[in-house]
Amino acid sequence: MLATENAELRAQLAETQDQCVELAIDAGELHAEVEALRQDLLEARAERDAWRAKAGGLCG
Repeated sequence: MLATENAELRAQLAETQDQCVELAIDAGELHAEVEALRQDLLEARAERDAWRAKAGGLCG
């Protein structure tokens, strides 16, 4: 009985560990995606500011 319970707990632990690894991988991928989006946003803002400066020079 104790051996059976121990085996069940080990199986649950192994499954939980696998889930943790999967979550860590997903988190890493999401982090990379967020960083790429931040870079895209910085570039878009720089382009916007350049266009604003150019338009300001043309209109002013």
